[in-house]
Formats: sequence, structure tokens, C-alpha cells
Amino acid sequence: MKGDRIGTPAQAAGAAVFQTVTVARYGRCDTVGAAVLDCLWYGVFGPQPVQVILVHDRDKRPMLALVTTDLTVTCADLVARYAARWAVEVTFFDTRQTLGVGQARNRTAQAVNRTWAFGMYVYTLVVLWYALHGHRSGIVADRRIHAPWYLSKTDPSFADMLIALRRTLIAARFMGSRPAQPTNAEIRQVQRAWALAAA
Repeated sequence: MKGDRIGTPAQAAGAAVFQTVTVARYGRCDTVGAAVLDCLWYGVFGPQPVQVILVHDRDKRPMLALVTTDLTVTCADLVARYAARWAVEVTFFDTRQTLGVGQARNRTAQAVNRTWAFGMYVYTLVVLWYALHGHRSGIVADRRIHAPWYLSKTDPSFADMLIALRRTLIAARFMGSRPAQPTNAEIRQVQRAWALAAA
């Protein structure tokens, strides 16, 4: 049986009782205020009970509202699970936007399945190559020079990894495997190729 509406998360927060909870997320432990509401989301889950967990950070950022059908999970575990999901979402974004996997014009189910799997495979290869061979200490500083609006950038993004790989492949293509030192013309040619790859 449906009860009274609890309203929007902001409205529900007005009557909710918040408790201080320590949550592990994004590589650190944070103290947040959290409230748990047992209710029904009848239009989505019908008569199945759900929990709504409302989370307020200490610095008064916008409130986070999480809904779960797992009634045994603790508030701290659900917030940690939600935070862990962010890395997965970033991977999906990079695969679609940077590698262009979502732009394939496939018409058969098998082609769609293969394209997505191949895109994830390429993504994995780029990250592994970068971790094993492509990382250098100044890459974030170089990127911040070319994109000064990233004031808080501390780690390389997937785009940085892909640029490093493209530059390496272009340099290998133009430089060949000769033991001799490159000429000035060859150096300028590689620099132009790097500039085009970074654009």
C-alpha cells in the first residue's frame, strides 16, 4: 500500500534525520552527513521496498541522493560503491568520445558487439602501453601549459596517454630504425607531426 509522498530529495531532507558517517571514496576517507529513508518508488519498482540514502558533504555541496533495492547495504558501503562506479563511467566516456567507439555506423548485431569489444581492447592497450613505456614525469606540466584552464590537473588523462602514443608512433614512422642522428629536417617533420597529433 502506498503511503504519503515524501517529495523530492531536497524536500525529504528537510524532515530526515542525518547522522555523521565516515565513507571511503575517491582514494580517501571523508566524513559526511547521511540519512536513510525506507520507502516505495512505486512508479519504478511497484510494491518492492527501496532505500533512499541522502548524503550531505561538510562543505555544503549539492546533496547526493542514492536509491537502492539492497536493503541490507550500509550507507557507507553504498556511497563507496557509487564512488567506485565513477572510474567505470570515465572509461565509457573516453572510449566513446576519445576513441570514437560510439560513432561506428554498424548495421548488424554482430558488428556492434565486435566494435564495442575492439574499442575496449584498444583502450586497454593504450593504458597498458602508457603505464609500461609512455609515462614521463613532465607530461601533466606540459599538458597544463597547452590547456591552462585545468588548474587542478594532477594526473594524466586518457587523452594525454593517447597523444603520447600517437607521438611515439609518428616519430617511429618518420625516424625509422637508423642508428644515425636525425637531420634537422627530420626533426622538424616529427615536430609538425606531433603538433598535428595534439590538435
